Amino acid sequence: MSALKMGIVGTGGIARGRHIPAYVQQKDQVELTSVFDQNQEAAKAAADEFNIAHVAKSYEELLKKVDAVTICTPNIFHAELAKQALEAGVHVLCEKPMATSVEDCETMVNAARESGKILMIGYHYRFYRESQAAKKLLSSGEIGDPLVIRVQALRRRKVPGWGVFTNRSLQGGGCLMDYGCHLLDLALWLTDFEDVDQVLGQTYERISRDPEQVNEWGVFDPDKIDVEDHATAYIKFKSGATLLFETSWAANILEDKEVLSISGTQGGIEVFPFSVNTSKHGMLTTSQAQWLPGEKDAGLAQAQNFVRSCLGLEQPRTTAEQAMKTSEIISAIYDSSSPN
Repeated sequence: MSALKMGIVGTGGIARGRHIPAYVQQKDQVELTSVFDQNQEAAKAAADEFNIAHVAKSYEELLKKVDAVTICTPNIFHAELAKQALEAGVHVLCEKPMATSVEDCETMVNAARESGKILMIGYHYRFYRESQAAKKLLSSGEIGDPLVIRVQALRRRKVPGWGVFTNRSLQGGGCLMDYGCHLLDLALWLTDFEDVDQVLGQTYERISRDPEQVNEWGVFDPDKIDVEDHATAYIKFKSGATLLFETSWAANILEDKEVLSISGTQGGIEVFPFSVNTSKHGMLTTSQAQWLPGEKDAGLAQAQNFVRSCLGLEQPRTTAEQAMKTSEIISAIYDSSSPN
């Protein structure tokens, strides 16, 4: 079987820190063929660092040389770049979030359907071993019907002070688009993307506007940031289940938190760290796994799934249709929020 020819579009931190190293570890199945970035110096630096032979001068040039692309650009460009690749007969792994609007998500889904090519979105939290274990238990009916889902994706004073994370015109949003979307998507996936009845949300843009910033992740201009640094939501599903959601880059809390818990009719699951809470035989029991199967590196597991899906050996774990549902809820949170 011939190796999959992979192109990298956008050579910033996520490409060089996660995606390219993951492909390097799969040399038997994937060949890093070409890179493209509007900043040609950045593209050449990435090519030199990872021994990639070709630096494309245009996206069109790259598409002619590859079987698949990994899109690592600002969010606003996701839809058009994915559509162009799919129409050229090229598979796509696109970084999260899928796009900055539901309409753009629909464009991407339609392009994938018409092309017959793979369109996968980079929600790599689905590939954590804890996530896989939780999915197996939920699918087996271990905790009964999910009733209340709790999600917290919180960082204490860690607004990204690099790149374009605080630029709404390029990213479409702040902590919700960048960080909270991961655990929101994971919660929805674990509970099989139940039909949504109601979304009530609120975003906040106040903490990061303080001119006397204390921030662990670099420096940003509080006068120029125009995205939310905190968001909350209450999501009610048609089944009656509810999801309590909170995310922040800059919360005034004791320490960072990543919480995803699901309380069901027969038991409960804590995903990070993984444990199962039950009440059986007159006892309250919490069990923890001594060992979890799977790849420790979720980014590598995601890349393996994408490559093998393109080669026809697996099915994508993150489908475009599912990712669009996550984007629909993100959009609903923004739409329901009042100015703050």
